[in-house]
Amino acid sequence: MPHADPTILLSFDVEEFDAPISRGRPMSMAEQMEQGGRGQERTLALLDGLRVPTTMFTTANFAEWHPGLLTRAARSHEIASHARWHASFSVDDLSSSRAILRAASAQEVLGFRRPRLQYTDPSAIAAAGYAYDSSVNPIWLPGRYSNRSLPRVPYRVGGILEVPISTTPGLRLPLFWLAWKNLPMPIVRDACERCLAADGVLNLFWHPWEFIDLRGAGLPLHMRRVDGERMCDRFAAFVDWLRLRGRFATFTEWMGRGI
Repeated sequence: MPHADPTILLSFDVEEFDAPISRGRPMSMAEQMEQGGRGQERTLALLDGLRVPTTMFTTANFAEWHPGLLTRAARSHEIASHARWHASFSVDDLSSSRAILRAASAQEVLGFRRPRLQYTDPSAIAAAGYAYDSSVNPIWLPGRYSNRSLPRVPYRVGGILEVPISTTPGLRLPLFWLAWKNLPMPIVRDACERCLAADGVLNLFWHPWEFIDLRGAGLPLHMRRVDGERMCDRFAAFVDWLRLRGRFATFTEWMGRGI
């Protein structure tokens, strides 16, 4: 039976553009931040036009390099932590990134998402003051993780609410950013409708750097197949399609409804 009040959680991982480095292309931090900043500027302008709230999982490093963009994002969107740096992680980064983002955004930073959706002890996340984590992609992704045994819907563990990235019931068709870019949109839309009907919530995410021209960036085709203005157009059409199927909210707004 369809849920009476389905909720759509759109989020972005706001970070250093370091994807080319893991593919053998050297980039200075200034270059990474220039690309990441351009992507965030384009993304915020697009979201302003669409008038939808999102959650911005932001590295503290990005916030320190781009304080103006962080302040601008915080006016309309929830700020959450994407750790201290994108390329490395230690448990201490949980509290330090949260403190930096709280001070920069004037928000009560309650959410965490680990870069590359890696595992972090839920008790450590809770101890650092977070209320929720969205680092679980409950699918098998070759070479990265095998999470098909984990719950597909939100669940509580270690004092926090874990909010997995959406995947369909049964076959667990992935809906994270790479799937969204590479699957035909009729399949994506059908999968989203199935998630909303079964779960009452849809949790999707992207990166701001996807919204700029990635030609010459040294990325494989599956990462840059849809980028720049084509990405903006596809995202805008997708958001308009979603408007008829649920209510947009930040993670904290959704949790505040007693989820």
